Amino acid sequence: MKRRNFIYLTGVGAAAAMLPAIPVWGNDISPEQALEYVDPAAKKILSDVALNAAKSKGATYTDVRVGRYLNQYVVTREDKVENIVNTESYGIGIRVIANGCWGFASTDKMDKDSIAKAAELAVAIAKENSRLQAEPVQLAPQQGYGEVSWKAPITKNAFEVPIKEKVDLLLSVNDAAIKGGADYINSILFMVNEQKYFASTEGSYIDQDVHRIWPTFFITKINKETGKFETRNALSTPIGKGYEYLDGRPEDKIQTASGTLYKGTYDMLEDAKQAAVQAGEKLKAKSVDPGKYDLVLDPSNLWLTIHESCGHPTELDRVLGYEANYAGTSFLTLDKWKTGKFNYGSKEVNITADKTEIGTLGAVGYDDEGVKCGKWDVIKDGVLVNYQAIRDQAHILGLEHSQGCCYADNWSSVQFQRMANISLQPGKKPLTVADQIKNVEKGIYIVGDGSFSIDQQRYNFQFGGQLFYEIKAGKITGMLKDVAYQANTQEFWNSCSAICDQRDYRLGGSFFDGKGQPGQVSAVSHGSATTRFNGINVINTARKIG
Repeated sequence: MKRRNFIYLTGVGAAAAMLPAIPVWGNDISPEQALEYVDPAAKKILSDVALNAAKSKGATYTDVRVGRYLNQYVVTREDKVENIVNTESYGIGIRVIANGCWGFASTDKMDKDSIAKAAELAVAIAKENSRLQAEPVQLAPQQGYGEVSWKAPITKNAFEVPIKEKVDLLLSVNDAAIKGGADYINSILFMVNEQKYFASTEGSYIDQDVHRIWPTFFITKINKETGKFETRNALSTPIGKGYEYLDGRPEDKIQTASGTLYKGTYDMLEDAKQAAVQAGEKLKAKSVDPGKYDLVLDPSNLWLTIHESCGHPTELDRVLGYEANYAGTSFLTLDKWKTGKFNYGSKEVNITADKTEIGTLGAVGYDDEGVKCGKWDVIKDGVLVNYQAIRDQAHILGLEHSQGCCYADNWSSVQFQRMANISLQPGKKPLTVADQIKNVEKGIYIVGDGSFSIDQQRYNFQFGGQLFYEIKAGKITGMLKDVAYQANTQEFWNSCSAICDQRDYRLGGSFFDGKGQPGQVSAVSHGSATTRFNGINVINTARKIG
């Protein structure tokens, strides 16, 4: 499934047509089988088989990933269960350097002979590849950590929750939305558990247990007289938590001009009721007058703009032209970074990469090269100061170590540079959403993500949203529709004039972010607080030429 379609699934109300194309990896298993335990000691034995076999054939470096990837999806529509998916993918991927070149092979046959043969194949591939390689791979040094482990700090394993409880939740959400005035609703629970074991010739044996969940829905409301319709999607975020995310604690609810928003946990039933009402309000909303507006962007909207205009363009492989799939390379070329003063945004703009923030989709203890993860500045006081790089790229930036952002979506996929959690840091001065709005003379407050487009250099873009509210003289005067904002990356981030403080900091993110060819998906979060951008061009998406 193409990345455009994943974004479409997350951002567009016509989701029903997309549901058959939801990606599923692995073999069907029962829910009970997902709870079976694989002993790390057994994984270590298998890893050592691969390490020794590769070394015996001439590999100078080897890393091994034993992966068990569990996926559970529950899909409903109105009063029906459309699908329940439980899959497991279990195997081993072996990456080597021989004759200064990479080689990779994998197998799902988890006996010692098959694993040794896969390791030998990886070495043979590396040696054959080396005939075409201009210069040898340069790996940044990396210490071995011995036997260590990392587990996502969840309190309720989603795979232990009975299927019936999940189905009952979704059907109750659908029922509440229909009773609230919605004509159609699809609701889905996505749950993922990655059980990952990494071993290398540098002496690391790393066992990790990663959990992610995404509850979402897509509501449609139709005007029976005109045939026109409006949609409102869930204001949840995909998140690196367990089933406790659905607790919907009162202290995690934020009351704003758009209604209730969520931080930390999510009340799916409440949001569905609210969404049904708001979809009806959108049918009656005023169509926006195009022009220049000051925008107040909620984190549920801004995450996608951060993802596309900050996250992808600072991936070093895109900068170097090594990666051009899914919307191209990057305008942030090395010459700009080398100046040490390239103006990316206003002084309010501080963007970090972070693989350690608890609850984020990308949070792990160690990346898929065995590098301990951390946090670093990408944009500092509006200036480009760094990129995202892995072990064989670090020397290009003069870094002594990898930044720990290497990932593969499966044991059968070769790991490569993937986006860390890229986030806009909150403002340092006390500032609430209400403060932001009262300071705006002519503006629009935007909540939720929508459709978007961006050019092949990650420079010119257009973004929509879910809910739009007109601001006049510091007050919300009513709902708008047909809104999209346009800018280029530098223009947009230099227009950033105010960011709410830490109290408003929230996460958004992508559960299915695509990259590479053959394509892989990863999950990544983007944090921010509600942010103001001055003088941004807004178009009316309902207007037609001619």
